[in-house]
Amino acid sequence: MKNNDNFFLRNTWYYALPSNQIKPGMMISRIFLGEPVLLIRDRDGKVSAMTDICPHRGVPLSCGRFDGQEVECCYHGWRFNSGGGCSAIPSLVEGQEMDLSRFDVQSYTIREAQGNIWIYMADADNPQPALDMDIPVIPGFDERSLRGATSTPQFVKVVKFPCFVDHAVVGLMDPAHSPYVHRAWWWRNEQLHEEVKQFDASPYGFTMRRHRLPANGGRLYWLIGGGVPETEISFRLPGVRIEETTIGNNRVVNLTAVTPISETETEVTFLLYWTLPWVGFFKPLIHLLAGSFIDQDRTVVEKQQIGLKYNPVLRLIKDSDIQAQWYYQLKREYARSVAEGREFLNPVKGQILRWRG
Repeated sequence: MKNNDNFFLRNTWYYALPSNQIKPGMMISRIFLGEPVLLIRDRDGKVSAMTDICPHRGVPLSCGRFDGQEVECCYHGWRFNSGGGCSAIPSLVEGQEMDLSRFDVQSYTIREAQGNIWIYMADADNPQPALDMDIPVIPGFDERSLRGATSTPQFVKVVKFPCFVDHAVVGLMDPAHSPYVHRAWWWRNEQLHEEVKQFDASPYGFTMRRHRLPANGGRLYWLIGGGVPETEISFRLPGVRIEETTIGNNRVVNLTAVTPISETETEVTFLLYWTLPWVGFFKPLIHLLAGSFIDQDRTVVEKQQIGLKYNPVLRLIKDSDIQAQWYYQLKREYARSVAEGREFLNPVKGQILRWRG
């Protein structure tokens, strides 16, 4: 399969970083979709973002200082407020009046919820507001939650994949790779099983309907106990996968967010929320097992890059690759709908998919 899908999706929300990584008075330099971005948290706790380049001589603003209110460039002391507005040029003398707004740097829209910071990456040639697409929020995990739920993830792991964003997204939603990539006693054995799942269209993506996990699939959930585990998995643009597993009266929710850094590097953030208060005692074990699981995905993607250097034709099949095909269709439709200024029309049609995995 050769196509023109190798583009970054714009005018949408991407995962930036966990909230606890940036404290009041701190600034962090990141790259998203090939753009240098400076994230700051002011004294009052509000997070903002701006281009991490001083418009004077091109020095990264992150090389300077942040006093909790303004960022000061290390080269000539130019200062910028949290909105990217140029507030001072120290070298100007009396009588040298100048419109400082000429030197403003681009700002980015930021949202923060449930311990996560999201950034809206607009298209410079056709910027559009977020409209009805909002950041992902997991119902039931807020300050008023009961049964041990918290508004922040209890587990966070960030891994960089050495690939273009599409390969990371498709690899993580691939339903047939588990018996070959994730070989672990606590997850499942190597024996193939026929899977039959109902899929439905959902906002900007699709959802695998809730279903029971067999005893030989997802053994870690069975070890938790308390009931038969049931799982629902949803995907939405630009690259967010949410897997919610219920075990009796409890919930375990995994949010995986994929953020493109450059043409050759993608960041995958794996977060876990749960309502099982006693699971906290097993956090070290969870870190070990979940970390191993994600690293297995990263390792196979590294191997994939060896073959992709030769630009081979990739052949997708039914039914195990239908989700990958849906992803490319969703991506193209979203880009077209924004370019044409019209409503997004979800190309996914509800259907039953079958595969062995």
